[in-house]
Amino acid sequence: MMTLSGTWIDLFGLSGLLNPFALIIGAYLGWRADQPQKLWIAGFAAAALSLILETAVGLVHLPQPISQDAGALAMFPFRFAGGFVAASLALWLNTRRKQN
Repeated sequence: MMTLSGTWIDLFGLSGLLNPFALIIGAYLGWRADQPQKLWIAGFAAAALSLILETAVGLVHLPQPISQDAGALAMFPFRFAGGFVAASLALWLNTRRKQN
């Protein structure tokens, strides 16, 4: 039986795929998007900005709310996917709201 290591759990958890900063940024950019093609940009921006925000919090020596074992290069694709899904959901909700 195979089990996931702590790094993989971090990547699929709050440090990576379900990172609150990436989800909020992705949802906001998806809500503001007017074309589905912009969702790729929203996902990329959510991943990049969440990593920059996390680094800034670390440089100011504030306590990190989410501890992680993985590095930024490992977290980026997972945050990109989370931000992209949040942006897609927000765009879908916004178009449904405008139709009604």
